[in-house]
Formats: sequence, structure tokens, C-alpha cells
Amino acid sequence: MARISQPIKATESERSELLSMSRSHKLDSRYVLRSRIILYSLEGRRLDEIMELVGCTRMVVNKWRNRFRAAGIEGLKDAARSGKPATFDATDEAKVIQKACEKPGQGYTNWSQRRIAEEVGMSQSKVNQILKKAILKPHKVEYWCGKSPDPEFDSKMMTIVGLYMNPPENAIVLSVDEKSQMQALDRSQPELPLRSGAPRRQTATYKRNGTLSLIASLAVHSGEIIGKSIDSNNKDNFLSFLKRLDRTYRNATLHIIVDNFSSHKHKDVKEWLSHKRKIKLHYTPTYSSWLNQVEIWFNMLSKDVLKGGIWKSTKQMADQIMEYINTYNQTRAKPFQWTYNGRKNDK
Repeated sequence: MARISQPIKATESERSELLSMSRSHKLDSRYVLRSRIILYSLEGRRLDEIMELVGCTRMVVNKWRNRFRAAGIEGLKDAARSGKPATFDATDEAKVIQKACEKPGQGYTNWSQRRIAEEVGMSQSKVNQILKKAILKPHKVEYWCGKSPDPEFDSKMMTIVGLYMNPPENAIVLSVDEKSQMQALDRSQPELPLRSGAPRRQTATYKRNGTLSLIASLAVHSGEIIGKSIDSNNKDNFLSFLKRLDRTYRNATLHIIVDNFSSHKHKDVKEWLSHKRKIKLHYTPTYSSWLNQVEIWFNMLSKDVLKGGIWKSTKQMADQIMEYINTYNQTRAKPFQWTYNGRKNDK
């Protein structure tokens, strides 16, 4: 006669975590199996039925049921194994750290832990321990704002920071730039929706439906965005956008911050500005576009709209971006909290 499984109790949070584990595509299969054993037990299934469903022996099923009774979710994890811990001395550490900080040869640009292990004659796990202890990640690259070679860096930077921190009375400060080469990508198959234990999934194959650029202004002290989709970054589109800003902020004194892109300094732009006494362009120092606040908003646009987007055409992409701008202005627009005041190590 089949034995009836002894009841197992679990909280709602434990049930939810078990369900996520059973559906996960990232967890090791052994954890998925253990979570399924407990879920079947919570459903009140018989012991022999659980054994058949998961393909395990009675001893294995009972082991994880008992571990869950004793320690909950933690009981499903592997117990610490006995044995002599891995050891390494100061010489080992120095060899690994020196190698990780050197430039690799043989055509490589970056080190991997496996290749470091081969170079120094250690196991990869030992190299991992040493690098982790030293907080070194040779496989990663981060970017930082290097020193600008612009001889007028200080004066340009202080002018822009001054406009942010202490703008002229009755003047409007606008941060303007273009975001170029945004690709309207369409996937070869429909996107699979988000579900418990798995993210949204897209095919790796895609179709390019053209590229789009965006020119946008950020009103620094209100946060309002004005944007326009353009086919390319050139002096005609830039000048057209300046004229739009002139009409939008009619009769106001405008201080417009831009980078050093050639179209921003074109003779036609300078000629038009020569007749506009209330519009003043301020150029960021060379290699210092981070001073332009609209770059912060472009980063938000990338995260909220561009990442993972699917579009059949550049028009569809442009329409979505314009809709996002309208929503942003109505619900989120506010000044950024700018803290960089020009002093070193303060940004």
C-alpha cells in the first residue's frame, strides 16, 4: 500500500520563492529539483507519486523534505563540505596581482581568470580567491572623465557651472545636444513576455529599420524637455532647432549650453546669432560634454525607451520618443540636483 506523505508547512513568502526557483533557468538544476520536491509535498501528493514525478529515490525525496522541515529554504542549499581549505601565501598573491595589473600579450586586450591561472601556474579557483581578496576585476573596464586638454577649461567650466548654480536674473538656461544613430531594431520573432522566474526574452536575431537622431533641449531650472527627431546631425537641423527655441521662449534671454560639435560652430549659425542679442551660446570645454546636463536626460531616455525597444520603422520609434517626452514633462520634469561646483573631487 502506498505511503501518504507527511504534511509540510510553508509561509506564503516561502511558497513564492519555491515557485520562482522551480521555474528558474539560471539556478543549478539540483536546486530546481529540490524546490519541485517541496512544492509537490505542499500540494499533498503521496511520497511514491513525488518520486515518480521528479525521478528520484525515496531516500533523496525524504532527505530534502526533512531538510526543509528543519530549516526552510536554507535547508535546500548544499551543506558546507569538509576538507582542508585552499591556502596561498604572500608570494602567490603578489604573482597574481602583478599579472592582473600588467597588460596582456599575445593579442589579448583583457585578462581572464583562466589565462592568469595558466600564466602563474595556479588553479583558477585560487586566482579567483586572490583577486576577490584584493578587490581586483581585470576583466572589467570602466570609463572616467579624464582631464580636458582645453587651455580655457577653467573659464568655460566656471561659466557653465555659474549658469547652473546662480543663473542671471530673468534668464533661461538651456542645455542642448543631439543623440545620434539610434537604431530602430525589430526582432525576427515576437518577444516572450515576463513571467515568474524569467525576464522578458527577445531573439538574438534582428532587422534594422533605419537610424534616427534626436535633438533636445533641457530647461535647466524647470526640467522641461523640448525634442525633435532629425535624420542627421548637421548645421541646418541645429539652426532650425535654435529658431524653434527662440520662438518658444520669445523675448526671453537665453543662455544655451552646447558641446564642440562642428555644426554648433558653423558660420551660418554664428551669422544668425549675431542678430540675436538675447541668445548666447556657451561651449563646453573639449572632451567635457559631461558638463552638459541634457546628457543626464539622454541616459534616462536610453534606460526608459531605447533599451530593449522594438520598432517596425523610424517613424514608430520617433512617435514613441515624442510620447515619452510629453509624459516626462507632465509627470517627472524637475531640475536635476547639480552638485559639481568646479572644485576637484567634487562632482
